[in-house]
Amino acid sequence: MERGLDRKGEKPLVDIGGDEKAFAKGDQSMTLVCDLREGTIEYVGEGRKTETLEAFYQTLTPEQRNGIQSVSMAMWDPFFRAILRHVPDAWEKIVFDRYHIMSHVGKAVDTVRKRETRDGKTPERKGSEYLWLYSKENLPETQRERFDALRSRNLKVGRAWAMKEELRTLWSLPSVREARTFWKRWYWWATHSRLKPMGEVAHLITRHLSNVLTCITHPVPNATSEGLNSRIQTIKKRAYGFRNGERFKIAVCFHCSGLNLYSS
Repeated sequence: MERGLDRKGEKPLVDIGGDEKAFAKGDQSMTLVCDLREGTIEYVGEGRKTETLEAFYQTLTPEQRNGIQSVSMAMWDPFFRAILRHVPDAWEKIVFDRYHIMSHVGKAVDTVRKRETRDGKTPERKGSEYLWLYSKENLPETQRERFDALRSRNLKVGRAWAMKEELRTLWSLPSVREARTFWKRWYWWATHSRLKPMGEVAHLITRHLSNVLTCITHPVPNATSEGLNSRIQTIKKRAYGFRNGERFKIAVCFHCSGLNLYSS
């Protein structure tokens, strides 16, 4: 692995992504940086603090930092601070990525479902809790009739799910002006829906809206991040977890860094 890392040299980085991954139970996490164009992991650091991500940027040359055009990340302030300190014109390059935003919205939908079930206004049906997490096109064919029946009951969770699905339109709009207009409509809908979790997530997104809408000028290939996440989950599953961060780091770098491992 060390030989492969040495051979990588100082490659240009254009579109990069930052994320954190738990490698063991409790608050034991690693910070990962990936090259979204190449689909490779470029850095694994222990913890998820500002200093953790700063350690990555400190390894880059001025030319590499100047060459970065977009940084995709979760809405996590420690990462945000590190990028502002080390990436030129960072405000225009930070993109709060779709995957993490929709994860927040999905959790809000699930909270609406749990509260509605707890209040006894709708009986919980085994397996139905997972249906509301699907997007419309990914809903299993065998569950479509059941899901349509649930939606016809005018449930609160049905309204929350409709908001989640509508929000996905944001990432297909052609201009920032149209995206802002769309967001104003969606924000009003969520905050006037009398569904508290949806209002809370709307407020969360609007606080970071400038760096959500950068997705229009810097369209980030979300599939790359999802593919790397899937590979890392497979690594963790095969290892039945990791006892320490160093072993996790070695495994991820070995399998996901695009290394030339063969001797010349």
